[in-house]
Order: sequence, then structure tokens, then C-alpha cells
Amino acid sequence: MKSVAFDWSKMKNIQKIHRVLYAIGLGPVIGGFIVLLTTTGRKSGKKRVTPLQYEKIGKDYYLGAARGLNADWVRNIQSNPQVELRVGAKHVHGTAEIVTDPATFADFMEVRLERHPRMIGLIMEKAHGLPKRPSRAQLEELAKNEAFVIVRPNV
Repeated sequence: MKSVAFDWSKMKNIQKIHRVLYAIGLGPVIGGFIVLLTTTGRKSGKKRVTPLQYEKIGKDYYLGAARGLNADWVRNIQSNPQVELRVGAKHVHGTAEIVTDPATFADFMEVRLERHPRMIGLIMEKAHGLPKRPSRAQLEELAKNEAFVIVRPNV
């Protein structure tokens, strides 16, 4: 797997757009693929909102962490796993679990590739230097530097 420099500033701009779309009432339109995750800042204690792509598998919400354990929102979850999701017009309170197991990560990415082959394939290619349809072994190798989060709704 080749090392690829990814421009994270572009991602921050896209996240700002997603926050604005939710703020102006378009959450139900983009809620099918973008969720707003609210965590508690590990240092500040303030609420932090991060727009993220997600997959709903069963009753749980799966959130990919492109920056792995270095993502601020993941580090906030390490400190306090109680989170809130805004999915369209719906608010969900839940408990977040950080997952780093390579096999489980590969399972998650296979679901994402099946559901969104063009978008996720492009991410595989541009952000990770992998083919658009990586093998299971390539996904498990990628998992060594990645993480994802499962949010289980509170009952």
C-alpha cells in the first residue's frame, strides 16, 4: 500500500457545508448519508459537533474514522462514550464503542463498498492508495492504521 498525502483542509470545508445544510433545515435530505455526531470535548467539556458519513446496520450506527484514533471526535469518545446523533430530523442518544479489530474493520468496509461502490472506491484510491475494489487482505492491512465507531442507541 503506497503512502498518500490527503488534504484534510478540504474535508473540513465539506464538513462546514454539512453543518450548514443541517442548520438550514435540510437534515432530512442529507440524513440518508450524513449524521451529526455530538461528543463531549475531552479537555473542554464542551459539546462538539462533527458531520460524518455513516452506515446503519441493524439498530446500530457505524461511523468511519478516516484519521483513525487520531481523530479529535474519536479521542473525545475515548474520554466519554456517551454521544448524540442527529440523523435527518431524528435525535439518537447512544453509547459509542471504538473498534480497531482488523477483521471487523474489513467487514465494515465491505458493507460500505457494497452500498456505495463509487464513493468508497474513490476514497480507497485517493486517500489510501488502494484499488477501488481492494481485497480483504488489503482492507485488513489498512485496518492497522484505522478505526471506526459503533454507536448503539440507548434503550
